[in-house]
Amino acid sequence: MTATLSKPALRIGPYQVDPPVVLAPMAGITNVAFRRLCREYGAGLYVCEMITARALLIGDPKTMHMMTFDASESPRSVQLYGVDPATMREAVKVIVGEGLADHVDTNWGCPVTKVTRKGGGAALPYKRRLFADIIRACVEAAEPAGVPVTAKFRIGIDDEHHTYLDAGRIAEGEGAVAVALHARTAAQRYSGQADWSHIARLKEAVTTIPVLGNGDIFTSGDALAMMERTGCDGVVVGRGCLGRPWLFGELQAAFAGEPVPEGPNLGEVARVLRRHAELLVEHDGEEKGVRDLRKHMAWYLMGFPVGSPLRRRLAMVSTLAELDDLLGELDHDAPFPSAGEGPRGRQGSPGRVTLPYGWLDDPDDPTVPAGADMMHSGG
Repeated sequence: MTATLSKPALRIGPYQVDPPVVLAPMAGITNVAFRRLCREYGAGLYVCEMITARALLIGDPKTMHMMTFDASESPRSVQLYGVDPATMREAVKVIVGEGLADHVDTNWGCPVTKVTRKGGGAALPYKRRLFADIIRACVEAAEPAGVPVTAKFRIGIDDEHHTYLDAGRIAEGEGAVAVALHARTAAQRYSGQADWSHIARLKEAVTTIPVLGNGDIFTSGDALAMMERTGCDGVVVGRGCLGRPWLFGELQAAFAGEPVPEGPNLGEVARVLRRHAELLVEHDGEEKGVRDLRKHMAWYLMGFPVGSPLRRRLAMVSTLAELDDLLGELDHDAPFPSAGEGPRGRQGSPGRVTLPYGWLDDPDDPTVPAGADMMHSGG
């Protein structure tokens, strides 16, 4: 299978993204340590975990720490969450005025209840005028500094309320330089299969800016298949790289038409895991950094012949010295397993999307949802 490599290079505003691969922002995952680790395998655009506009404006210390970028990271990309045009405008002004990032993505895909019940995330594009107001506010605040603004969204709230075609056309019309579609509804959360046919439909509807596809890219072959089937201009990789930062090397090779590297043996995985630990410790200190590594263990070891007792001990590791001892107990010659590919990360079950009272009554109501902008946990 070959990708549509004759396409023009993917551009996000002034930035060329080659290969046309974007790391999706994932809460608690895509911090500076994980982004650097992924970048060591291949080029692309690597997005910081989501930041709330309100938290940025109040100078929340946790938020500012989350917005750490490596000195060699370029462009510096951040995803911004908010529901109020005025708040989003001011947050973008801070980002560009203080030189905090080079690219601002806006989040309209979050399906979690605490967000949608207040009209945020995947619920908001249903309100077409409000969505347009927010995109316009961000673009106007970013334009003087030449900072590109993009938008990432889902198919819609559920199968009865698709919003993505309107969202794509609105974002295009208001000056966003690219849009990305996670081909699931909010009701699906991360369950079932992404329906790539909607990416193809969005590509037909949005004609002047790049359209990126997201959903169920777990191998380099998946990325090539998505581009071939949908005509999209690039791919956004989320859960597929959990415990597999080398996926970006595989993607770079695939898009260049080169042989895709073999999956690493367990010894190489141990080395990568140790490198991840070092970067987390550099960012957060040993106690917090090693503790943060615990959630990655099952992803790194997926499919490998590692006994339950050792897995449990790795999932409770507390220091780098302890980590070194435990990694030494692994069978470093164990080859990469076929079970190490495929779906990973949270999937959950589909369910009803909780929305504010009367949310579906008037899609052209531009009223800012009450309370949603007060979330300022730092993402």
